Amino acid sequence: MDTLTIFSVVALAALIHASFQLGVSVVTLLTGHTTGKRVAPGKTLRLVGAFFGGTVVATSLVLFTLLYLANRRDLWQSPATVWSVICAALIAVGLGVWVFYYRRGAGTPLWIPRAFARFLTARVRTTTLSAEAFSLGLTTVIAELPFMAAPLVAAALALSYLSSELQLVGALGYVGVASLGIIIVTILIGSGHNLSHIQRWRERNKRFLQFTAGSGLIILGLYLYANQIVASAVGGIS
Repeated sequence: MDTLTIFSVVALAALIHASFQLGVSVVTLLTGHTTGKRVAPGKTLRLVGAFFGGTVVATSLVLFTLLYLANRRDLWQSPATVWSVICAALIAVGLGVWVFYYRRGAGTPLWIPRAFARFLTARVRTTTLSAEAFSLGLTTVIAELPFMAAPLVAAALALSYLSSELQLVGALGYVGVASLGIIIVTILIGSGHNLSHIQRWRERNKRFLQFTAGSGLIILGLYLYANQIVASAVGGIS
C-alpha cells in the first residue's frame, strides 16, 4: 500500500470507530445525572473531560499495542492470511452492527448485556470525582472492543507499512478522529445545548448511524481484500 492508501484506510477506520455510540451514551448519562443533582456546570464539564481523557488513553493504549505487534513481522509471516482474517472480521462485524448494534424499541439502548448496562448506570450515578470519570472512560472503551477491535487492528496493520514517524502521526490522527463523537457532544453540552435535544437527535438518527457504521466496516473489509489479497494474487500471477 502507498502512503495515501494507508492514511485513507486509517481515516475510514477511525470514522467508523467514531460512529460507535457507547461513549456518547455514557457522556449523556453522566451529564443528565449531574444536571439532575444540580451539580455546577464547571464540575460537570470536568467530569466529562476526565471521562473523555479515559477514552483517549484507553484507545491509545490499545492502538499502540496493536501497532507494536503489527511491526513484529515475525509474528505474522503470512501477510495474505492475516489480511484475509482481518477482512473477514470487518465484514462479519459490519453485518453484526447492521443486525443488533441497537436493541429494538424506543430510545437508544445498545447491544451490551443488560447486567453490564446496569453496572455502567450505577457507576455513573456514583461518579463524583474526576478519577472515577476517567476510569469510567477506560471501562467504556474496553466494553466496546468487540466492535472496535476490527477497525483498530486494520488501522494498526496499515500503519505498520509506514516509517516510525508517520506511524506516530497516523496513530495520533486515528485517536483524534475516533474521539469526534464524544468531542462534538461535549462541545454541544458545554455551549448550552439542551441534553434532551441531543438525545432526541440520537434517537431519530440511530438507524442511520447503525447502517453507516455497518456499511463502513463492510466497505473497508472489501476494499482491503481487493487491495491486499486480490491485487497481490494478480501481481503474483503476472
